[in-house]
Amino acid sequence: MAEVHLHQPKTMKYPMVDLKGQYEKIKTEIDAAVLDVIESTKYINGPEVSAFADHLSEYLGGPFVVPCANGTDALQIALMALDCQPGDEIIVPVHTYVATAEVIALLNLVPVFVEVDQTTFNIDVDQIEDLITEKTKAIVPVHLYGQVADMEPLMKIALEHGIYVLEDTAQAIGAEYTCKDGRKLKAGTIGTIGTTSFFPSKNLGCYGDGGAMFTGDEKIAKRLKMMANHGQGKKYHHDEIGCNSRLDTIQAAILDIKLGHLDEYNSVRQLAAERYNKLLADVSEVTTPFVLDRSTHVYHQYTLQLAEEIDRDQVKDDLAEAGIPSMIYYPIPLHLQKAYRREGFGEGSFPVTEQLSRTVLSLPIHTELEESVQIDIVNELKKAIAKQK
Repeated sequence: MAEVHLHQPKTMKYPMVDLKGQYEKIKTEIDAAVLDVIESTKYINGPEVSAFADHLSEYLGGPFVVPCANGTDALQIALMALDCQPGDEIIVPVHTYVATAEVIALLNLVPVFVEVDQTTFNIDVDQIEDLITEKTKAIVPVHLYGQVADMEPLMKIALEHGIYVLEDTAQAIGAEYTCKDGRKLKAGTIGTIGTTSFFPSKNLGCYGDGGAMFTGDEKIAKRLKMMANHGQGKKYHHDEIGCNSRLDTIQAAILDIKLGHLDEYNSVRQLAAERYNKLLADVSEVTTPFVLDRSTHVYHQYTLQLAEEIDRDQVKDDLAEAGIPSMIYYPIPLHLQKAYRREGFGEGSFPVTEQLSRTVLSLPIHTELEESVQIDIVNELKKAIAKQK
């Protein structure tokens, strides 16, 4: 039998996200918190879950916080709590992770895609109103890559039409939006309901799966909690059809420790982004992330755009050959995915999103990223771009 030589993937010099390095800095706190849960044997709905919810509420400025199993569940339960019915339309940006549209479709609702802004990558507020019909139930702005969508004009539209706003804050927890009257509001606390994910690589991530929902409306908060607990407000009394979605106690204990470091983590990411911006300032083929003047950016991803004449995929391959990791978020727009194709919507339907799918590239960014590593990454990026000139 002939010998088969399998291609071995290139070993990366650096991680895309350094979770090990982050853990080592808080190891004593984390280990003690986890051990306390194990010794208590209160693995489900232990006191750490409610303590974390209280502390997250305080951090966010006081909304009701309902933890759940993951960010996708958070989105689904939120739509269930808003009493969305089959056939209701939900406006959602077309440039986002599939989960945002997936939960809409799973509930037999209709995802109505809207274009995103060329500079912020967030929902294009100017295009929302034309998509609203008598069936529109909610708008789902996604605070993509780490900055808040332009929420004040979006909320004005929603209020005028009597529709809900469900914020997907999975990538922007801790980011802040400044209203025209000077109020500063945390991402996820502006709309009817905010949702987030605690996936390990998130700015506030656990060591498994986790999520949460937040709202300023006590009635909605009670419904969220009930929906996440088999539709029961009282044990064995099932008033509605719900699901089983809970944050386990060990993950809550870990998140409570990490929440105390979140502002520091976000500041470190912002500093790393500033360094990238300076290092890339003289590269005409690169557009660094634009930050809306009314939002802070917590850089869950550092996502740049390459000029159209540059073969982005080749750049990514050249970086990998040099041991530099990078990611593409997201290479295939939702309207071109087989599961979400609709008659009348094909290539050319969302030109901004389609351009972004060809040109965006995310570089490593995390809480342990050192300047020397960033210099090496940018030098290799410059070499990869120069090869195409």
